[in-house]
Formats: sequence, structure tokens, C-alpha cells
Amino acid sequence: MRITEIFHSIQGESSYAGQPCVFVRLTGCPLRCTWCDTDYAFYEGHEFSIDEVLAKVQTYGCRLVEVTGGEPLVQPESFPLMTRLCDAGYTVLLETSGAVDIAPVDPRAHVILDVKCPGSGMTDRMHWTNLSQLAAKDEAKFVMADRADYDWAREILTQYDVASRCPVLFSPVFGSLDVRQLAEWILADRLPVRFQLQMHKYIWAPDMRGV
Repeated sequence: MRITEIFHSIQGESSYAGQPCVFVRLTGCPLRCTWCDTDYAFYEGHEFSIDEVLAKVQTYGCRLVEVTGGEPLVQPESFPLMTRLCDAGYTVLLETSGAVDIAPVDPRAHVILDVKCPGSGMTDRMHWTNLSQLAAKDEAKFVMADRADYDWAREILTQYDVASRCPVLFSPVFGSLDVRQLAEWILADRLPVRFQLQMHKYIWAPDMRGV
């Protein structure tokens, strides 16, 4: 499989935010979100076997691992990779765009499904049946750039009853939507969601790689 980078950092997002985590970033993505902050993962990378990935992950001595991209699920090897990581006793997070069917994902992995708001330009690429496959251990994430995205996300919450399935994260596009404004909208509407910031972008430079 083609890997852009493997690194050890602080998990900046999800309910695991703040914990040390090993990130395995796979190369390739079928989407082109307007606010994408990892476009270097579209084409870069080197070939690794699953055994080589596991050996590299093991060197960090960290039991939390996130498989991310790009869109990791476009590489068929991502599925056995997650199974091998789970077999080895790691807590495995999968960050996925929602554009690929998550049914084959090992049920022990924690799916973080990025529901594409209109501001991303990729809403029509969503695989909507993925929402019905989310379990209590999984999470649905909405990254929003403006009020229109927020209103849309609020409607999706109701239409698909997402919050009854799993935790829901509302996150502002860094530098586009005022963080306080989003927090106030959530409070005003009494939404059953978790407000999220990309913590790593406040610890390090927003465009810094490998963190």
C-alpha cells in the first residue's frame, strides 16, 4: 500500500482529542474538498507492506492509532491493515470522508465519518447509507465553513437521527468560521453535539506536517 507518512503526535480531533496517537496517513483521495488541509496526501508517499506499517507503528509505543488520508478506504489494503492493528491490541480510529462504503471495515475499529457539508463542494459524493452503519462507538463529524453549512448539518442531524446512533462533532473550518460564533449557534439551538476544534493547529503552525 502507498503511505504518505506515519507519525506520532497529539490527537487533535474526535472524542480522543488530547491523547498521544500514531497516525498512518494513506495516499490518495477521490474528493477535492475546498478547504482540504492534507492535499499533499493526494499523490505523495512510498510503498509499505502491512508488516512494515505495523513494525513502524510499534516503534512509538503508543496504543492509539488513526488510519487516515486522503481517503484511506480507496486502498483495498486499508481493510486488512485495520484488522491487523486491532488484532495486535491497538485502539484503531478510521478517519473517512464518507464517500466509500464502510461496511467492510473491521467492527472493532472506531469510524470517524466526515459528513461533507455544502461548503466542501463534495456533498454529492457522500455514500449516505454509511450513516445507518454507524454504531455507538463511532462518530459523525461535520466540518463547516459558514452559517449555510451549519443549517444544513442541523437538518441532516434531524433527517437521519444521527445523534441517536453515535456522538456528533461540529467543527469549524480553520480560519473561515469564527469559533465563538459556532459555539453560540450550538448553544442557542441546544443541539446534542460536541463542539470541536483542530487542537493540533493551535499547538503547532496550522500548515505544519507530521503533527
